[in-house]
Amino acid sequence: VPWRNKALSPNLAVLQSEAERNKENMADKLQDTGTVSFLEAAVKISHTSPDIPAEVQMSMKDHILRRTRIQRQTTEPASSTRHISFKRHLPRQMHVSSMDYGMDSPAVAEQPTSIGRIKPELYKQKSVDSEDPKKEAAKTCGKINFTLKYDYENETLTVRILRAFDLPAKDFCGSSDPYVKIYLLPDRKRKFQTRVHRKTLNPTFDESFHFPVPHKELGSRKLHLSVFDFDRFSRHDMIGEVILENLFEDSDLSRETSIWKDIQYATTESVDLGEIMFSLCYLPTAGRLTLTVIKCRNLKAMDITGYSDPYVKVSLLCDGRRLKKKKTTIKKNTLNPTYNEAIIFDIPPENMDQVSLLISVMDYDRVGHNEIIGVCRVGVNAEGLGRDHWNEMLAYPRKPIAHWHPLVEVKKSFKEVHPRMDTRSFFPTWSC
Repeated sequence: VPWRNKALSPNLAVLQSEAERNKENMADKLQDTGTVSFLEAAVKISHTSPDIPAEVQMSMKDHILRRTRIQRQTTEPASSTRHISFKRHLPRQMHVSSMDYGMDSPAVAEQPTSIGRIKPELYKQKSVDSEDPKKEAAKTCGKINFTLKYDYENETLTVRILRAFDLPAKDFCGSSDPYVKIYLLPDRKRKFQTRVHRKTLNPTFDESFHFPVPHKELGSRKLHLSVFDFDRFSRHDMIGEVILENLFEDSDLSRETSIWKDIQYATTESVDLGEIMFSLCYLPTAGRLTLTVIKCRNLKAMDITGYSDPYVKVSLLCDGRRLKKKKTTIKKNTLNPTYNEAIIFDIPPENMDQVSLLISVMDYDRVGHNEIIGVCRVGVNAEGLGRDHWNEMLAYPRKPIAHWHPLVEVKKSFKEVHPRMDTRSFFPTWSC
């Protein structure tokens, strides 16, 4: 409309002159500060002033995009598709150093702080001699003296309990009423017990007990001594126990041999659950772990018949989660089953340090739940023989390594109470 253009022409000239002055002021401020926030404010102003020339607005937007592109933070690249879900369950400290950020970051002066630094002294294992004396005292509960002698003519082992020394006080009066139970494992049906000695921490027993046993079986027998505190009105308290694994440890038993042993602290009487023999073999090129269950011996009787129906279940664990499980056949009515069955798991070499195997000997029950006779564990994080067997397997690849393992009672950490899960979420490329 002509009359409207005439009325707005003076305002247009004023706005154009203000826009030119704003452009010069913005250029000066960009040189001084160089901040993106001022440009963003300028863009907002330009939206409210439609009469600013388009080339000014375009140059301002291009400058903002260039600055934001430089300051944009780099992101972590995608991990390898293989075992990506498995690595998600590993501690972040194990793989954060292998990230490639795609560009060199400027060197930053290291601050004198201990946060994030590895302290080797925290990971050193203390030797037995350097243990805290308080902890060492808590493990032992005095000493016991006994003798062993074998009568070759009558095939009888004579165990003579002589004395105990420095027993802990179990009564409020600062004393105890100790007595000793004697077993020749794995037979628990035949047991002997000494007399109770009242109110003493250094009792003298001097009692002999006779176990009929063939000489050829002495190598597989263990002497088990359990020291108790007698209590007339409640359950007897266990002071500790001694287990002599090798009867020929000090002599051939042809003459009476005196033995002193430390009484190990225990709250419940340990039960001999038996042993299992299996071999481990790993093929690094194929990524295949083979566990061959050979046999078991002296298993605990779980049925009223005095026998068990044992089978072996092997579980592949990672961070306490069960990923796979396989089992052998069931052997009926035996405490010494022979299997010779191979169980195979496909495990990539890079994941061998994160997994372990839980071997459970089970008793099959047609009615009700199957019962656990005992378990053992092998892996880098296992204890004792379980760790040594695993390391020996890794040190000698492609070679079967066989060992006997004692079965122990299942702990809470070993119980397979994990919910059912899709194991493919852990090892998507595995073919167990």
